[in-house]
Amino acid sequence: MVEQLLTAGIAAAAGVAVYLGAAARVVKQYERGVVLRFGRLREGVRPPGFTMILPVADRLHKVNLQIVTLPIPAQEGITRDNVTVRVDAVVYFKVVDPASAIIAVEDYRFAVSQMAQTSLRSIIGKSDLDDLLSNREKLNQGLELMIDSPAMGWGVQIDRVEIKDVSLPETMKRSMARQAEADRERRARVINADAELQASHKLAEAAAVMSDQPAALQLRLLQTVIAVAAEKNSTLVLPFPVELLRFLERAAPPPAAPAAPPQSLPTPAPAARTPADTPAPDAAPPPLDLAVPPRDALPSLEDPTAPDPAQDPPTA
Repeated sequence: MVEQLLTAGIAAAAGVAVYLGAAARVVKQYERGVVLRFGRLREGVRPPGFTMILPVADRLHKVNLQIVTLPIPAQEGITRDNVTVRVDAVVYFKVVDPASAIIAVEDYRFAVSQMAQTSLRSIIGKSDLDDLLSNREKLNQGLELMIDSPAMGWGVQIDRVEIKDVSLPETMKRSMARQAEADRERRARVINADAELQASHKLAEAAAVMSDQPAALQLRLLQTVIAVAAEKNSTLVLPFPVELLRFLERAAPPPAAPAAPPQSLPTPAPAARTPADTPAPDAAPPPLDLAVPPRDALPSLEDPTAPDPAQDPPTA
């Protein structure tokens, strides 16, 4: 009798242990439990910790409430300005309603992934290439709104969406590189022109100062010589400006005034010629003036009344 009671007690204890093992469940801190009894949703979500269910009637589904990082596969599309690109992104979401995540959708992870891919393709077709490259924050917000609208009915909240990379064709990359190079060259030329303009103003001011103080030009020349000599060259080219010569001319003393010429004495009148002053017979005669006077100065020997042979003879 005692043995039968002991055997029955052991069997009952074993049955209770098996029942407790089948009914006992543990829900982790980052999880919530959703119980379906005979296929119907039980009200209330099981909190984290130890919980009990009916082994045969109940089914416990644990839902993770952590933020899920879901990568979106690269999607190829054509932008609004007709450029073919490949864009991939990543979605951060979490479950805020465990019951809806189990009842409203079959697999909320797969549903969010497909919705993210569709929304990414739609964003690519509505955007320009410049927006994809430089205005990603606005595109991320638009993509988040497009995914979050249907996901709220699934008990899922989209936390953040980020576009990771934009792949371009090689020809487009080369074109953009040439455009960036041309833009940088343009800015370099503008900066150089601005520097030349400022330098010209400073040089004009320096020229005005040097024109007032010519000694400043000589000091500047000496500074140039010192700068060239610091290079340790064997040949020194020394420029000699004309302004320095003018400065030296102004610095030189003025020349002395020339002495006045002596006053000329009056010439005495010639004395009367005497026979002694007559030249000797063997002296050379003075040279004759053989200059021919002009024709107009000679007296005319022709008869003024005679007819001119150059004229036509008179007719009868």
